[in-house]
Amino acid sequence: MTATSSRDDHYAGEPIAEHRSRLRATVDTILLNRLAVTGLIILLLLVIAAAIGPLVAPYGINEISIPDRLQGPSASHWFGTDDLGRDLFSRVIIGSRVSLMVGFIAVGIALLIGVPIGLASGFYGGAVDSWLMRLMDILFALPAILLAIAVLAVLGPGIGNAMIAIGIVYTPIFARITRGSVLTIKESVFVSAARSLGATDIRILRTHILPNVVAPITVQTSLSLAFAILAEAALSFLGLGVQPPDPAWGRMLAEGRGFFEQAPWMAIFPGLAIVITVMAFNFVGDGLRDALDPQQRSVIESRGQG
Repeated sequence: MTATSSRDDHYAGEPIAEHRSRLRATVDTILLNRLAVTGLIILLLLVIAAAIGPLVAPYGINEISIPDRLQGPSASHWFGTDDLGRDLFSRVIIGSRVSLMVGFIAVGIALLIGVPIGLASGFYGGAVDSWLMRLMDILFALPAILLAIAVLAVLGPGIGNAMIAIGIVYTPIFARITRGSVLTIKESVFVSAARSLGATDIRILRTHILPNVVAPITVQTSLSLAFAILAEAALSFLGLGVQPPDPAWGRMLAEGRGFFEQAPWMAIFPGLAIVITVMAFNFVGDGLRDALDPQQRSVIESRGQG
């Protein structure tokens, strides 16, 4: 190992160690936030339900029983049945797998595209920044649901294409947040020191800048997951997302719309599932935001100690 690389590692260790310290403090602060903990518990239960859904669902998701159609909630059908006699509890439980999968994969797509764009735009500036940000501004200016519908009009309806469409919608958000963080961090002393020691652009981005933009990206990821689930529900409600007979909360809302007066539970229970999941992600996102704000962190920690 050369002296230059040794000194470079020394400078790299300072921001990384600081980042790890902030991460530990963030976790401790979140655990003192009751709403954030509540959101984490709800999300954990949802993930467990999605993982073992087929094992706990009392009926098959497409098990039709015409004599049992439009039955209200009861001991045999906790959430009632739909117009085909299918058990709504089973469909809501299995539907959580679809909604969570679409949300996580769609936001993952946005992260994989948006974060590198933001890193390149903020780090290099100039023409690179101008061209990339103008493209992101065009996408950001379009209403989210209309942009998703436009993408699906080209790709066609379906769960896979819905993930891509939602991912494209949220790409500009991650690009802009990442760029804003990079513009501040790239002028830091440890970045200037690494550059003076001959560190490559890739090394500076990977070792010095990326660890320090994780915090705002993490907060935005939690909030975007909530909106991605809402977007998936809206697209499935319009018939552009999950296709029948597969269960999805938005699709179930669309099916229950025509029977709301006769069987309101067909829309109420999938609607509640959407609301609870979105609120849980928002609780976690708010907790992360407060934990990463030094002033809010001090207030929360003082309350916890009191």
